[in-house]
Amino acid sequence: MSSIVNQFKEVPTTCISDAMQGLNGLDPSIKPLKEEYKIAGRAFTVNLPANDNLMFLKAIKEAKPGDILVVDAKGHQYNAIAGDFVVGMAQTLGLGGIVVDGVIRDVAEIKSLNFPVFCKGTTVAASGKAGGGETGVPISCGGVTIYPGDIIVGDVDGVTVVPERMEQDVLKKALEKMAKDEERAGSILGNREAVINYIDRMLAKK
Repeated sequence: MSSIVNQFKEVPTTCISDAMQGLNGLDPSIKPLKEEYKIAGRAFTVNLPANDNLMFLKAIKEAKPGDILVVDAKGHQYNAIAGDFVVGMAQTLGLGGIVVDGVIRDVAEIKSLNFPVFCKGTTVAASGKAGGGETGVPISCGGVTIYPGDIIVGDVDGVTVVPERMEQDVLKKALEKMAKDEERAGSILGNREAVINYIDRMLAKK
């Protein structure tokens, strides 16, 4: 992974969202299977029709190590785009994680892999393999337009997208926000008078 990707992995998604004025957050229903999962990587995009995952297999083969497979499955929640075997192949090839506007299956087995998957939930039905869809194209996932190469960052709060053209500026602002949050917490929390003064200052702005 590039240096900037590694830096984004150290920043909470909330600070990244604040740096982009609340924009580019995926639908809040797309969450990690485990709270401890944290991802940051370049988007390798997949456009799938409902109930078809053949292009997802193609994407696993084409993506580079560290890439995040970002899948537009149209929010379809009856058929899974992958189970533990397919997710295990993505892990074997060194990919950085999976984000899908849809669902997976074999959830217990996938959790045991400790490979980060962010999705809308789980189901029992598999997908077919008719071959529709595309890889490496602009997509809409979770209500956000995503281009190949955009930086994807996810944690327990959700997933956010940093457009490639804005990544340096967003990183700078996100790091500044994180530092300010840490400084504020250190100077106010645990001090009753400081808490009351802070609330009074906020109220005075209204």
